Amino acid sequence: MPTDIEIAQAAKMDPIAKVAHSLGISDEHLEAYGRFKAKISLEYLNSLPENPKSKLILVTAITPTPAGEGKTTTTVGLGDALSKIGKRTMICLREPSLGPVFGMKGGAAGGGYAQIVPMEDINLHFTGDFSAIALAHNLLSALIDNHIHHGNELRIDTDRISWKRVVDMNDRALRKIEIGLGGKANGPERSDGFDIVVASEVMAIFCLATSLEDLRRRISNIVIGYNVDGVPVLASDLNAAGAMTVLLKNALAPNLVQTLENTPAIVHGGPFANIAHGCNSVIATTAGMKLADYVITEAGFGADLGAEKFIDIKCRKSGLRPNAVVIVATVRALKYHGGFDVKASTSEDLVALEAGLVNLERHVANVKDVFGMPVVVAINKFSTDTQAEIDLLSSKMATLGVNIVLASHWADGGAGAIELAKKVVELCEGPSTMTFTYPDSATLWEKLETIAKRVYGASGIDADETVKARFADLQAAGYGEFPVCIAKTQYSFSTDAKLRGAPTGHVITVRELRLSAGAEFVVAICGDVMTMPGLPKVPAAERIDLVDGKVVGLF
Repeated sequence: MPTDIEIAQAAKMDPIAKVAHSLGISDEHLEAYGRFKAKISLEYLNSLPENPKSKLILVTAITPTPAGEGKTTTTVGLGDALSKIGKRTMICLREPSLGPVFGMKGGAAGGGYAQIVPMEDINLHFTGDFSAIALAHNLLSALIDNHIHHGNELRIDTDRISWKRVVDMNDRALRKIEIGLGGKANGPERSDGFDIVVASEVMAIFCLATSLEDLRRRISNIVIGYNVDGVPVLASDLNAAGAMTVLLKNALAPNLVQTLENTPAIVHGGPFANIAHGCNSVIATTAGMKLADYVITEAGFGADLGAEKFIDIKCRKSGLRPNAVVIVATVRALKYHGGFDVKASTSEDLVALEAGLVNLERHVANVKDVFGMPVVVAINKFSTDTQAEIDLLSSKMATLGVNIVLASHWADGGAGAIELAKKVVELCEGPSTMTFTYPDSATLWEKLETIAKRVYGASGIDADETVKARFADLQAAGYGEFPVCIAKTQYSFSTDAKLRGAPTGHVITVRELRLSAGAEFVVAICGDVMTMPGLPKVPAAERIDLVDGKVVGLF
């Protein structure tokens, strides 16, 4: 079978204007970036009425494994399948970060015959949104040090500056740096560091803002650190909000592309779910719901991270409410959670599968019982899956009152997900009573503890005295009403990446609290997760090249 990039390069794409016309968007409301991608005018989107018929479907997954689950592939395949059965459909995805593209995970445009295109553009620079976000973030960084260099009228405490710099690349050497070296002319000497762009608060603001005005308001409220009296210093104190908004003005308009089967897709924003809130932009999702009757979106990594943040942060802040949830799993990945070595063998192993099913069962229980959502399990089918393994899966899910559907969209495109599409339509017609994991009125500590216990199966949370004091300070300062965004490993319900399955009784240790006042949430960094990832021993970048004018090895 051809590689993903070979399939994408052979695609027969419609001109983006034709894709837009299928949604009722005329040329005057598009800003084209070549023939096959365009931005949709914010003014036009704001003029559209709400669509009362529109249904929102969230695609999430089991806990990630080296075997892969195919969440984005399933999102795309489901969108194409809904189009095939006559539904007016829109897919809403995040933009890929160059960190994983050149690192270990690879691209994020789907796979096989369930991809969004132009795949190369989407996985590389696309329309420049991430560059704009990085520039806006780093402009604020430069303004901070420039203000201190020119007299520090705001009396910023250089030991309490929390605003780091960002770059959209995995570069562990930048986690902690010293700046201003070489004399007074080079600015103040102090410790600093870099995060990856997808962990930037500007990215979170970008994805939660509902308009340019809301974007500017949120940027103004960014807390960059504290002055010598312990008073927060805001981006507005540095007169930064206007210029930062200008840098983001064009980027805030959502990007329109298509699938291999020409189903429309909006790809916009891209925070990671293991270190940020893991959802595409609110503007993109609400635009999709105005333009289509069925909108399929995804949240990053497993449901414990992505789906929880989608509901407790994105839905809480935007008013969006999903009508159904799809949990993606593979037999191989479930066997991995049961102790199976997926790299050594693809043979049938019912013992490992049964042991690993606890992971899927917990995710299903969380979606049904904690989040209150109707759910279907999509099994991303491989040729090595046996009938006995499928039967075991079906019987186990039946005890939870949940259907499983086999889908072969990777090999067959939308035609391989028709049954899944029909089940999703059926779920969307039923009742949906989405609930948050915790109330707004809970304290920050209580919110974090509730997620740990209800979603992760932990016995509780812990932190050293310095972090506990930070909890108390943020609570006293009025930030207790904010939701919490947990940054932890994506590979386990715990903070130990090696702990597979569905562990219980573990403790979630909070290492650091970061205030994201503009994004209006508090980030709890747990375990040893890093907000600046590193490259693996053999990064994907080593396989990527240009041969006879064609990109190879991208994915």
